[in-house]
Amino acid sequence: MALPSSAVKLRRILAHFPQELSLAFAYGSGVFQQAGASTAGKENNMLDFVFAVDDSVSWHTANLLKNRSHYSFLKYFGPKSISYVQKCGAGIYYNTLVPCNGRVIKYGVISTDSLIEDLLHWKTLYVAGRLQKPVKILTQNENAKLQSALTYNLKSAITAAFLMLPESFCEEDLYMQIAGLSYSGDFRMIIGEDKAKVTNIVKANMVHFQKLYSNILQDCPQVVYKHHLGRMEIDKSPEGQFVQLMTLPRALQQKITSLMDPPGKNRDVEEILLQVAHDPDCGLVVHQGISGIVRLSSLVQSAKTALTAGIKKSVIYSTKKLYKMSKGWLRKT
Repeated sequence: MALPSSAVKLRRILAHFPQELSLAFAYGSGVFQQAGASTAGKENNMLDFVFAVDDSVSWHTANLLKNRSHYSFLKYFGPKSISYVQKCGAGIYYNTLVPCNGRVIKYGVISTDSLIEDLLHWKTLYVAGRLQKPVKILTQNENAKLQSALTYNLKSAITAAFLMLPESFCEEDLYMQIAGLSYSGDFRMIIGEDKAKVTNIVKANMVHFQKLYSNILQDCPQVVYKHHLGRMEIDKSPEGQFVQLMTLPRALQQKITSLMDPPGKNRDVEEILLQVAHDPDCGLVVHQGISGIVRLSSLVQSAKTALTAGIKKSVIYSTKKLYKMSKGWLRKT
């Protein structure tokens, strides 16, 4: 569930930043309740934001004038250098542990073009992965290409989940699979994150997942609802799986191809995906492909933190993550 009275507070925070935004959203445990956590004390959780901007250099120029203290030592190199660092890895620049309007926040800045590319092709699955889970949209301009990409990302998440699920499953199983996509291969799930994070996200936010995906599922010809059983069924035949594999985002298809194609054979993508469709381990291959994408982007993005946050904030932020992980572990013991 979304935490009460959050919208007004979030928009007040947004007002502290330059308003040339194509999309702004808040996400994470400071915005949405997670299972096993009480609402009391949520006011102390860091609030997470992502801002998509059409012109990164112009936006950072304006933000440096308004909020220079938010930046690490990179502020001395100017907005062009900051934008250059932003383009590395997942294409997003984070300022973290920022006091704002009585809360501590973290906000990432990504160019609209980079966001659209990730939504359509899953090149990094970094911001696209966040948008596969419930978020609080604070502002969005009338960019038809961006809106189309946001919807395409949700459809791709369903398709990938279908390929990794059995023939019959319940709605919660589907959302658990979707919520876990962007954590597959993320080394922070080994060090720094609560292992039950995916379960905690889904169990407390079923209504929000339904709101996000119900219309797409209703229009999806690949799924059959068994309402009396509370289950869904999908076509797991090689033909059905091949159709799904052919609609996956380009970067994931390429990653699957590299996993399955021995060096020197150079078969085309369609031939390899047809082979995968007939493989009993099709779902595992898709999972490995997603893990390969996420592993690289999460490593590079974490390495960037030393630059974008500075050493002191990086240590504090990592310590907070480890503390949250230990609390999650203690709740299970």
